[in-house]
Amino acid sequence: QVQLVESGGGLVQAGGSLKLSCAASERTFSTYNMGWFRQAPGKEREFVARIKWSTSSTYYADSVKGRFTISRDNAKNTVYLQMTSLKPEDTAAYYCAATHSFAVEPGSWPYWGQGTQVIVSS
Repeated sequence: QVQLVESGGGLVQAGGSLKLSCAASERTFSTYNMGWFRQAPGKEREFVARIKWSTSSTYYADSVKGRFTISRDNAKNTVYLQMTSLKPEDTAAYYCAATHSFAVEPGSWPYWGQGTQVIVSS
């Protein structure tokens, strides 16, 4: 069972930056694909970014491409999401997730953190 704990959320002005972190408890963290999702009030949870365990190749939602960067440090069992040029529409609860799948649908990710709130003011 993988336990995930996010941190780094907060309030930021539009155009600003935040870096989210997700610490994993599992010693086999390095074998999981890791991802970030977000959920705004009244909306469904949506995919943001993914990083593969084997190659560290990355994949992003079109809405964040060029602004967000996902990375991982397997030695620290941690995955990061660097967010820049933030927009009010980025406001959401951000969730870290882990899977052995390659899919981006939330249903294919069995392990989730509790979420961290990001609020971007205009």
